[in-house]
Amino acid sequence: MILGNIFGISLPLHDPVLIFAIILLILLISPILLNRIKVPHLIGLIIAGIIVGPFGFNLLERDDSVILLGTVGLLYLMFIAGIEIDLADSKKNLFKSTIFGAYTFVIPMVLGTMSGIHLLGFSVNTSILMASMFASNTLITYPIASKLGITKNRAVNISVGGTILTTVLALLVLAVIVKISAGEASQGLWWKLGSSIVFCVAFILFVFPIIGRWFFKRVSDGIAQYVFILCMVFWGSYFAHVCGIEPIVGAFLSGLALNRLVPKISPLMNRIEFVGNALFIPFFLVGIGMLIDMRAFVTNLETVKVAIVMSVVATASKFIAAWLTQKTFRFTNDERRVIFGLSNAQAASTLAAVLVGYNIVLGNDAAGDPIRLLNESILNGTILMILVTCTIASFATQKGAQGIASTEHVPEKEQPKDVEERILIPIRNSATVNELVSLGTLIKSSNRKSKLVALNVITTGSMSDLEEQEANKVLESAMVAATATENKLEPVLRYDLNVVNGITNVINEYKITDLIIGLHDKKGITDSFFGFLTTGLLSNSNITTLIYKSNQPLATIKRHLVIVPQQAERETGFFDWLAKLWNIGLNTGANFIFYAPKQTAVFINNMQKENPIEMEIKLQENTNLVDITPDLRRDDNLIFVMSRKTHASYRDYMSRMPNYLNKFVTGNSFILVYPVQFGIGGSFPSSVLNADFTEPMVQIYNSKN
Repeated sequence: MILGNIFGISLPLHDPVLIFAIILLILLISPILLNRIKVPHLIGLIIAGIIVGPFGFNLLERDDSVILLGTVGLLYLMFIAGIEIDLADSKKNLFKSTIFGAYTFVIPMVLGTMSGIHLLGFSVNTSILMASMFASNTLITYPIASKLGITKNRAVNISVGGTILTTVLALLVLAVIVKISAGEASQGLWWKLGSSIVFCVAFILFVFPIIGRWFFKRVSDGIAQYVFILCMVFWGSYFAHVCGIEPIVGAFLSGLALNRLVPKISPLMNRIEFVGNALFIPFFLVGIGMLIDMRAFVTNLETVKVAIVMSVVATASKFIAAWLTQKTFRFTNDERRVIFGLSNAQAASTLAAVLVGYNIVLGNDAAGDPIRLLNESILNGTILMILVTCTIASFATQKGAQGIASTEHVPEKEQPKDVEERILIPIRNSATVNELVSLGTLIKSSNRKSKLVALNVITTGSMSDLEEQEANKVLESAMVAATATENKLEPVLRYDLNVVNGITNVINEYKITDLIIGLHDKKGITDSFFGFLTTGLLSNSNITTLIYKSNQPLATIKRHLVIVPQQAERETGFFDWLAKLWNIGLNTGANFIFYAPKQTAVFINNMQKENPIEMEIKLQENTNLVDITPDLRRDDNLIFVMSRKTHASYRDYMSRMPNYLNKFVTGNSFILVYPVQFGIGGSFPSSVLNADFTEPMVQIYNSKN
């Protein structure tokens, strides 16, 4: 009203263009200003909503458009919470995660319910719902642990696993309380609600992945894939609503269901996070702020009391749960601090629950005002609780993570040299660009400096302006594909006598560490290509080389069957290629099945202990490809660990690989992995270096294989 009187304008504003412009300005400015005073991003947007809302300067009213976008943001927030959870990490310490999850759910539920009834005088239903808000948590301090490099620590792993359990249980409590508050507490409520929950969970978790895999295998357009994701989120939310459960439960389950179909490093995940964090979720947070009346903290002592009780009980209960976990499993004090810090922050689920409870009207009082399941005092107190818990959680996580990082620090003399990882991707066919770049981004290490290089070779005997234009277009599409995953890619257009020389020279000039070669998805691997590949590129370059034929997107692969030859562990590049495959597992969540000898399996098991993925080992002393074929399923990818002749792990079947692949693996994707084998500073035979690999390789390359 003050602004209206000063500028002579009618408030709240009704011009849709001006309203949207103001909201976008809020989304732009508020995080920048409040980050300088260390106010968390989500709190800043809520404060901005308070300022411009009906209880602030009354610039904007909380009309249908704000409610619609806020609902979208709420569902999107819960979806992201589900899709970003690392399922493999959560399974590593499943038992400990379950125990911690029980502690951090039961203790807040008990203390929260008792405090609501005896200290605040709330009803049983209101107290239980408020307690469920204390029980849930959001991993907003996880980036602190990630930045300090302790994400593989057991404290972080069980915190993530416990978050899944508490989030699901808290949302189920919300669903039950909503039903009871709506007057549906009949004798058949538990049977009806229980069967609805089981059916809803089973349908979303089992049917949605099938639909998603079918779609992603047939549609490669990025925009269509993102729209499909939105469809699945909101259909999942509506399906939950039809089953009598809150839509936010359906959104969260949709995230879990599609978790493994959206790699952590992919253009689709980047789009999901970008649109959500830039538009939908901020709209939701601003809308929450527009509900808050900060004057209540001054004029209403009940609001102050509720806020203090909520903040103290939520923090104390989470600390007790972390302390009990420490004593149960004999963790260190720093690990307890990390567990407490990661589990204490209240945000996504808390905001979702308080908004749902606030919108449930139980009736009207004598004055005709609505009686809500969660009243204005709880709504206002929730904002203060979020601010307090997020602040405490940040300091606790920071201190604990620094302590863990210092104890796990490797002395300088034992640290590996910081060698930049450089991945070369020769490309010529635009149809295979996205999958090749995707493979490059999936195998690169997260803890090393990495660089992607795309190469297109034009032979000097076939130079033309048209060919150069086509080459530049392909390189440009590779840059776009890499940029979509927030990775930089350097395009290289090379003129050389032949393709082998061009690739080899770039490998030497750019100090390439890894090479990815793509095969056309509609053609088999020919004997001529295989022969000149092994005698040409592989003999001229001592780097890890992956030959990749894609029949379906990597994200839709259910299992990777890895055939490892005897004595593979004796090769120089054993751990290098194993780490590359492991990165695929970490980034996609697909299951890996290793067919390996007993001696090699020891090293693979050690890798699993350090970095858990979905993996199993089938012991096989003598590799027999025919025996593996019956295990092959529709959505499997075969990975063959190969070897150059005269080396320890070379086997006769490797020379017959083209015939086997063309006969038995026509419908599946496959990768041939050639490890580093000559040793550090190893030399190449002069006969190999002086060999002439000209016309056959040029023909193969120009045929866009």
